Amino acid sequence: MSDFSVMQAQASILEHVFTSQMELVPLHDALGRVLAEDVKANRNHPPYDVSAMDGYAVRFADVAQVPVELKVVDDIRAGQMPQLEVQQGQAARIMTGAPTPVGIDTVVRVEDTALDGDVVSILSQPKQGDNIRPLGENLKTGEVVLSKGTAITPGVLAILAMVKQKQVPVFAKPTVAILSTGDELEAIDDPIDDNKIPNANSHALYAQCKSLGIEATLLGIAQDNEEDLRAKLALGLEYDVLLASGGVSVGHHDFVRPTLDALGIIMHFWRVAMRPGHPLAFGTVKRKGEKNAAVFGLPGNPVASMVCFEQFVAPALRQMMGHKKLYRRTLNARLSHDLQAASGRTLFVRVTLSRETDGYVATSTGEQGSGVLMSMALADGFLVVPADSAGLSAGDRVTVQLLQDMDFQNDAGLEA
Repeated sequence: MSDFSVMQAQASILEHVFTSQMELVPLHDALGRVLAEDVKANRNHPPYDVSAMDGYAVRFADVAQVPVELKVVDDIRAGQMPQLEVQQGQAARIMTGAPTPVGIDTVVRVEDTALDGDVVSILSQPKQGDNIRPLGENLKTGEVVLSKGTAITPGVLAILAMVKQKQVPVFAKPTVAILSTGDELEAIDDPIDDNKIPNANSHALYAQCKSLGIEATLLGIAQDNEEDLRAKLALGLEYDVLLASGGVSVGHHDFVRPTLDALGIIMHFWRVAMRPGHPLAFGTVKRKGEKNAAVFGLPGNPVASMVCFEQFVAPALRQMMGHKKLYRRTLNARLSHDLQAASGRTLFVRVTLSRETDGYVATSTGEQGSGVLMSMALADGFLVVPADSAGLSAGDRVTVQLLQDMDFQNDAGLEA
């Protein structure tokens, strides 16, 4: 089987992973989740015409020409119903959010008036309907206010609270297991052995899952023998998604590949034309009475494993959670230096970003070897070099895929 391109691999994975079932969660646990059902308004909001300003409720016919003096006959506060109908030549003092009285169709801002005893002078010409929020402007009873597939942000959660949705229907989170393979690995609780390699992969993958709101299960390290590997892989197949890092190459002691076959896993591809991350495998297995479990064979080098997670695992997990936006945000930047690239594979260069007057500038984090984990620790994003590129020059415009979940910068950036 020939290498898949990055886009071919992404399409294959998304074709074979399911979207989770619906579950109900408390309102305050719904942030970051995705609605699994439409949500309808259970009331009109506002429930009547209300003032959008502190000022005076008037009949527009009385203020068609200004200045004009009107008698103040009522004082209406938010949460208080009007006591009188405003007649010709009259006005009512009104606060923001208070219901407008019968007979009025305009609110004049307090800044555009002058009060003398119980007489208010209207000094500025309003437009008819000014500063009134009509009944149902925000919500109308029975209307769909939030559609299935909506990602729940703080603003969306506020709407859910407005319609008193104490229990929110969302897509369930997939269960994820993480397994590292290899006799050379040293667990975090093991004593230091200079002849072994600390198992950073499992913990990096765990953190990447957690950044998506998923608490993954760590299955530890599988030794390079078929019995231990088969037992741990079989345990991982009880989860919706299994992330197994290491052992997907074709070395004599790499047992992942034949063991996956023995467990009945249908492999959809074994290689992707990218760097780092070439030895990436993906397969699925049918579980009894359930939807397919997805199996990712991730590279053993930690940087390659993390890059593959961002390009392939994260989009799959987000699709399973009902998200429509599956990929990290990208921006356009200027490259600060020359960059060599071997054509034939998409290259993901770890870069830092700085902001200058002409936009963002991308600079390599330094040594880009797939085992140089510091390149990930320093990175703001991945500079994506297309597979058909022979290299880039300083000043070239490039695409950078941002790595952070929420993008912040040093200053507000609000100047014109």
